[in-house]
Amino acid sequence: MAETKLSEPQKIIADITLMNNCFMNKVFANDVASTQLLLRIILNNDKINVKTVNTQQFIQNLYGHSAQLDILATDENGRRFNVEIQRDDEGAPVKRARYYSSVLDVHFLDSGEKYDRLNDVYVIFITEHDVLHRNYPIYNVERVIKEDGTAFADGSKIVYVNASCRSNTPLGRLMQDFNCANPDKMHYKELADRVSFFKKTKEGEKTMTDIIELYAAKRAKEAAKVAAEKAAKKAEKKGMHASRLEFAKDLLAEGESIERTVRLSKLSEAEVRELASKLTA
Repeated sequence: MAETKLSEPQKIIADITLMNNCFMNKVFANDVASTQLLLRIILNNDKINVKTVNTQQFIQNLYGHSAQLDILATDENGRRFNVEIQRDDEGAPVKRARYYSSVLDVHFLDSGEKYDRLNDVYVIFITEHDVLHRNYPIYNVERVIKEDGTAFADGSKIVYVNASCRSNTPLGRLMQDFNCANPDKMHYKELADRVSFFKKTKEGEKTMTDIIELYAAKRAKEAAKVAAEKAAKKAEKKGMHASRLEFAKDLLAEGESIERTVRLSKLSEAEVRELASKLTA
């Protein structure tokens, strides 16, 4: 039985995974169950009870750099969790994590409130590669007092999750799901159900238009880049061949033999003999 040929939009939807931040934003938008699962596994804490979830949360800074957060969740204790997907290593520098943490503090502490009103903040980067290069599946970063190694409990926590580590652990299976395009092969039902909705239902597919357009534009740009590189290589090769022909002509004009001209110019013997015949015509 012949396989059904997918259209370009269908291919894009079929291939996309949660490691695409646009798709991840759709899957987790206003979905408490999936977000709660995500945070419980990453932070190894089954007591996290998420109350609100927002994706693509824009936080404006009137005096400096603003921030747009992939996921911003709040639990029943008022703790805030910012989750970011980063496929580009340069998109997850340590100072970005520091800045996002500070932006959340400034945004959610009203004028006149005391500092002890600040809630704990978690900034979590899920990165395609091991950007901290220590070969750990997860990095939990907190401030400590250097003199005795005890925690400096200011409530600021930064976490890096290495999505390339896909071991047979809760976190490893979660990262397998984040890199899995087929919801039928995902481990966690909450995520599989949400991904399946967007990939396998007409209602879900209708909301994917922006991602399809974005991917189509990206693929067109990549195709144009490849075509330009091929054209440049072809032109370079053509120019190099022309230079070799001129070099061979000079050698032959100076009385060099066919064999030596072939060796020095790196042209074929047939090309050199043709040049020689034209020079003697």
